[in-house]
Amino acid sequence: MHGYVDCHCHISAGDFDKDIEEVIESSKKAGLLALLAVAEHAGEFDKIIELSQRFPGFIFPCLGVHPVQEVSAEQQRGATLQDLDAALPIIEKYKDHLVAIGEVGLDFTPRYVNNDTDKESQRQVLIRQAQIAKDLDLPLNVHSRSAGRPTIHLLKEQGVEKALLHAFDGKPSVAMEGVKAGYFFSIPPSIIRSEQQKLVKQLPLENICLETDSPALGPEKQVRNEPKNICVSAEYISKIKGVSLQTVMEVTTQNALRLFPKLKSAIRP
Repeated sequence: MHGYVDCHCHISAGDFDKDIEEVIESSKKAGLLALLAVAEHAGEFDKIIELSQRFPGFIFPCLGVHPVQEVSAEQQRGATLQDLDAALPIIEKYKDHLVAIGEVGLDFTPRYVNNDTDKESQRQVLIRQAQIAKDLDLPLNVHSRSAGRPTIHLLKEQGVEKALLHAFDGKPSVAMEGVKAGYFFSIPPSIIRSEQQKLVKQLPLENICLETDSPALGPEKQVRNEPKNICVSAEYISKIKGVSLQTVMEVTTQNALRLFPKLKSAIRP
C-alpha cells in the first residue's frame, strides 16, 4: 500500500482552475494515490463529475448538499430542503459514478444558524441524504462544525453505518462515541496548528483517515492548501502516535478502502 488517499478535498474550487494539472501532478509526486472530490451545492456537481472523468482512477466524485449554503460572497445561510431538491436529479443521474454522498452534515456555527428552525432544517437535509446514501449503499462524507455531538447522534439514530467525519472539532470523548459506531475521522494538515491534537492522541489509528480539505485547512493560515500536503497530516499523526510514517500510510489507506470500497478499482495492494 504505498501511497495516501485524500478522503475530503474541494478540487472543484475556483482556486484550482488555473493550475489543476500541476496541482494533481505535484500531489502524485507527494505519494497521493486518489482523492475524493466533495461537493457543497448542486451548482458544482457537473464540474466534479467532469474532473473525475478528466483524471479517471485518481479523482473520485462525492455529491451532496453542505449544511451551509452561500447566498453571496459575504452571506451564508443554513441549507434547506429546497437546496436538496435542486441536487436530487443530478445525484440520481450520476449515482453509479459516486464513491460517497458528501459533503453533508450539520453546522451550528452561530453566524449561520440563529434559531432552532434553522437547526431543524439542516437536520432534515441530513436525514434525507443519509437515506439516499443507504439506498445507494454509499458512505457519508460528513461536516460537523460546532455540532459534533448532534451530528454523531443523528447519524446513529438514522442507522448510518458508514461515515467519515472530516475535520472533527468536537470533544475527543464525543469522537469516541463515533468510533464505537464504527465511524472514521479524517485529519487535515491544519492539525499542526489546531486545537484538535488531543483528538489524534485518543483516536485509534484504525479509525483515522487522511484529508486535506483543499483549498482550506492547510498547514499555514490564509495560504491555499493543496492535496500534496496530505503528507503533513500523515507525518503529524506518525509523530503523535509514535509509529512509523509507513504504518500511518498503510493503515489510513486500508481504512479509506474499507470505508470507500469503490476506490479499489484504482488502488491495488
